[in-house]
Amino acid sequence: MGQKQRSSTDIDNEVKKRRRVGSSGIDAGVEAKDCVTIYLVSSKEEFDAPESFVIHPVDLNSFFDDDDGKIYGYEGLKITIWVSSISFYAYADITFQSSSDRGKGITDLKSELQTIFAETLVDSKDEFIKKYLLDNDFVRTNISNGEVLNHKPFKGNICDSKEHTDSSTTNVEVVRLVAGNMATGQLYSHLIPLTLLLVDGSSPIDVTDSQWELYLVCLKKTEQQGEIQCRLIGFTAVYRFYHYPDDSRLRLSQILVLPPYQHKGYGRFLLEVLYDVAISENMFDFTVEEPLDHFQHVRTCVDTLRLLHFDPIQNIVATAVSLLKQGKLSKKTHCPRLLPPLGAIEDVRKSLKINKQQFLQCWEVLIYIGLNPVDKNMENFVGIISNRIKYDILGKDSGTSGKQLVEVPSDVDQEMSFVMFRSETNEASALHLDDNLGNPEEQLQQLVEKRVKEIQLIAEKVTLHLGRSGVAVK
Repeated sequence: MGQKQRSSTDIDNEVKKRRRVGSSGIDAGVEAKDCVTIYLVSSKEEFDAPESFVIHPVDLNSFFDDDDGKIYGYEGLKITIWVSSISFYAYADITFQSSSDRGKGITDLKSELQTIFAETLVDSKDEFIKKYLLDNDFVRTNISNGEVLNHKPFKGNICDSKEHTDSSTTNVEVVRLVAGNMATGQLYSHLIPLTLLLVDGSSPIDVTDSQWELYLVCLKKTEQQGEIQCRLIGFTAVYRFYHYPDDSRLRLSQILVLPPYQHKGYGRFLLEVLYDVAISENMFDFTVEEPLDHFQHVRTCVDTLRLLHFDPIQNIVATAVSLLKQGKLSKKTHCPRLLPPLGAIEDVRKSLKINKQQFLQCWEVLIYIGLNPVDKNMENFVGIISNRIKYDILGKDSGTSGKQLVEVPSDVDQEMSFVMFRSETNEASALHLDDNLGNPEEQLQQLVEKRVKEIQLIAEKVTLHLGRSGVAVK
């Protein structure tokens, strides 16, 4: 880590500046996000180039221990950090015009940066560039004993900054590492800084617990001279939970695709591999711990595509769609939520490992796609979304004590049947109303509109994908 060296003249000038500043009051400080720039680089040329890939942490201020996340005691502070996208070592260069305690102390920058980067922070710039920046053996060595789960030929022009495809051959592999050994711990310790910076709300996993597993997306490239390069471009941390009486649940806790490789299909590929693992090892189901909105969007797209090819539910979806096309539901005494039968929910869990909560998210997308063209049935569709959201929020507080009369498709009567059920208290809804935001009805309407837009966007992407694949939407 480099730091500005000051001459005696600089020190004399600093003393004068302290005197001038002293009358200006308490140090206002500077927010970390305003003085810290982080680059993700893979070569000496990228290290020197100002246009190198900049990463944008979700909340850089939170890593500095002051209550307001500010840095104190510096004038003209600039912190530049380079992180190797090959070995994940980092180097920081710190420059400033002057440093003095103006009532708030002087932030120990080296200590603060080490809380983020730990042992990956290299002190010497030359050492970082010559030894750590291009350490192609780091990833290859630490995954050498891992299990290759899936690989596919490289398709498309996915490159790192200025690197371009050529006559070399590139494959994408997913490698599984089990926690509880030195190699997994060493590799994960290098991934922690980027995970903390780029994944909102993340915290390190316990690498001594063998129930944790890392699934690594690696680009393996064979150069013309025969040398194999291994580039880690994404990973996920997954935990195996016990499920009574003799099952396990696969729960995704962290997932990160490095910024240069995002929006290129690697996250989806990793998710598909995890489902393959859950199915091949007959897990009870696959779950995600507090999914962020973007990941949930990708996950629902993937699961909706899988469900569109799952024959056992096609007739059930068709029945629900036909009910929505039978006049205005708002004029009926009982407006349905159109939940899938419990048997279908169980079939989906057993065969596809999609849990109930996630299936219900996809179910609404399936109905929307089935209504194509949806325009003349949009009022009915919005109605069932509204009813579902109202029940998720108000179900227990609306005088039903957790019970609700719900209309469901019936194999016997093509009109409707009624069933009474009790909501599951262990499935807390992610939806809630804010008492400080005014009219509850307006808030509900906003939630409905937001959900409908989400469904429309997912349906659009799914049907576009099916069209490109030459598959007709039924």
